[in-house]
Amino acid sequence: MAADVDVAAKAAALIESLPWLRAHRGRIVVVKFGGNAMVDRDLERAFAEDIVYLREVGVLPVVVHGGGPQVSAELERRGIPSEFRGGLRVTSPEAMVVVREVLAGQVGPGLAGLLNEAGLLNEAGPVAQAISGETEGLFTGTRRGTVVDGEEVDLGLVGEVTSVDASVVHAILEAGQVPVVSSIAPDSAEHGQPLNVNADSAAAALAVALGALRLVILTDVPGLYRDWPNRDSLIERIGADELAELLPSLESGMIPKMAACLEAVEGGVGSAAIVDGRVPHSVLIEAFGSAGTTVLPREVTA
Repeated sequence: MAADVDVAAKAAALIESLPWLRAHRGRIVVVKFGGNAMVDRDLERAFAEDIVYLREVGVLPVVVHGGGPQVSAELERRGIPSEFRGGLRVTSPEAMVVVREVLAGQVGPGLAGLLNEAGLLNEAGPVAQAISGETEGLFTGTRRGTVVDGEEVDLGLVGEVTSVDASVVHAILEAGQVPVVSSIAPDSAEHGQPLNVNADSAAAALAVALGALRLVILTDVPGLYRDWPNRDSLIERIGADELAELLPSLESGMIPKMAACLEAVEGGVGSAAIVDGRVPHSVLIEAFGSAGTTVLPREVTA
């Protein structure tokens, strides 16, 4: 009897997923992967399985990844100082070399490899292809600072995406593959000097350029809290106007993530969400259920 109930529950879940699948089939969903999930092998595999599943049912996933834990570990190993200001890593020229090597040379190809393993390298070839913002002019960036306690802070070789040529991403999607994108952008004002771009911000810029239906950002918290650390104040849905008002008061680590969600929906993306990437299969849980915080371009009414 228990087995019959389990099978019935699975069947019910599949039926409940049909409206979501109909709405998302053939549409682009940008997923930003990062945080502690990137250093937990089981969570990495679960993420890869989620992305391959979406691809197999007709959704067009695009992955943008960070790599903060890996970059921090390599900087420490090489004895290169590292600090964060306003939720962003201060990046010296020496640190930028490490950021580029780790993100584009290790993390991106490794994640694409996991997707290929999850997809079992079918007859059509690899499931995923790793690229960076430097590939075929995908991103162009410009240096940026940040404001901490009312004062402008120089972040070094940190940038923001100022333009996107998504041709290479479209080509990969048309080939039936999943683009896996490292958040590095050449500086338009400094002869292509690579810049370290916050992966949340890069994912938002790419989602806007692609006309994505949804942006999903995996992070290390269950969602956005209205009154942190009160865990009963989790916000399930919030409109862009309310988020814009709330943004300056958020904890510094949450600001880049929520600013990315706001940028996405204001740029035409249908909705954006932050989800707890520490939960196995969080991408599918968010897709087919209710998880994290969803940002909508319109006001949310009770």
